[in-house]
Amino acid sequence: MSSSSQPKFKEGDELEAAVDQAISACGGNMRATVRALIVANEYLESELAELMKAVSRAYARGRFNSYSG
Repeated sequence: MSSSSQPKFKEGDELEAAVDQAISACGGNMRATVRALIVANEYLESELAELMKAVSRAYARGRFNSYSG
């Protein structure tokens, strides 16, 4: 990714605090931290897939109106 498309974070911001919190929650073990983040990401992806299916069914049944601008 180019530097212009990357989010701009400064040291000490919320992202850094979240990184520190994740590492701390895993007792400082970087491997455990990465494992936990992968598991969390997989869970969120499955939740997203389920929500997308639900919205698709509702849309097909006419429960959502299409955007007309």
